Amino acid sequence: MTHRCPRWGGHTVRILRVTAAAVLAAFTALVTALAYAPDARAADAYPQGAAAFQTNCAMCHGPAGAGVPALAPPLLAEPARFAASPEGRRQLALTLLYGMFGDITVGQSHFNSQMPDFARLDDAALAATLNFVVFDLAHAAAEIRPLAPEEIATERAHPLDAAAVRAHRKSLVAGGS
Repeated sequence: MTHRCPRWGGHTVRILRVTAAAVLAAFTALVTALAYAPDARAADAYPQGAAAFQTNCAMCHGPAGAGVPALAPPLLAEPARFAASPEGRRQLALTLLYGMFGDITVGQSHFNSQMPDFARLDDAALAATLNFVVFDLAHAAAEIRPLAPEEIATERAHPLDAAAVRAHRKSLVAGGS
């Protein structure tokens, strides 16, 4: 839309109409950019994993892994706990490789959605992504060893469907959810 402005010597100026949704989208982009600016947070120990996470996971789990209510759970506690045991590490690999669907409880919140599989990514990329989640987002203890591409390759050799991945998770989580 254009308008002749007497204040600016009768020059034609463009008037921009901004919707609330556009303002919200711009604000969200600004907050995300500031949260990931070099001065705003410590350097990630797994930068390749951070990049893969932002590309593949952040749209559902949020850019900082805090989750999105009713869509995807937070990744700020369980991944570190899972990385401390062999079956938990297996669960992390299975979840990325084959996805998962159905009802789960994380903390006090329930989620019932479908996580897609990421088997299209190579073993090194998946291991880096998991290490970013486990160490940079969930702050796992220093004595927990990083996941290796070989762990991902082992699970890739034994394909499961997303329902079996959820069943495996259920066996790991107290209370069966």
